[in-house]
Amino acid sequence: MLKLHTNHLQAIQAHAESTYPEECCGILIGHQQGDNKTLIEVFPTENSWNNEAADIFSSRETIAQSQTSRRNRFTIAPAVMLQAQKNARDRQLDIIGIYHSHPDYPAVPSEFDRAIAWPQYSYIIVSVQQGIANELKSWSLDKDHQFQPEEIMTIPKGDGEMGRWGDGEMERWRDGEKRIDNFSKN
Repeated sequence: MLKLHTNHLQAIQAHAESTYPEECCGILIGHQQGDNKTLIEVFPTENSWNNEAADIFSSRETIAQSQTSRRNRFTIAPAVMLQAQKNARDRQLDIIGIYHSHPDYPAVPSEFDRAIAWPQYSYIIVSVQQGIANELKSWSLDKDHQFQPEEIMTIPKGDGEMGRWGDGEMERWRDGEKRIDNFSKN
């Protein structure tokens, strides 16, 4: 189960809408105990999919490389993943998952999503239909490396101390300001 605040959902949806018609992506930072994960922070990242990424992932690709783009693929730069991991560990937190959007496609993992997934993570996918985020689901891999739906427990904003996305940060994100250091703010 993935436990998160409504403001986390709003941040992910706003990010997805701001990058439409391309896929957005980001990192989920929090705590994990067994199969239970608690999201503390949403860390939006740039979708760094390019020709080099297409070459690197070509052995796992399910469609012709010429048909791949940021509209149907995402990747997070290794340096950004490392930076997020170091920052999380400094605060006794972990990367607990990845989120990304599916422009004009359901919130269901693609075969490519499955091929590049890591077993310990939650994978939130938000469907963005004609620029509007709607369906959002979380998935996790089973022992056979197949995605299974993961329950999401949503806590209304203001209940508890989870999360670092305050209203001001949300407004700045909606205005299109891209920062890769949001996770370092208290």
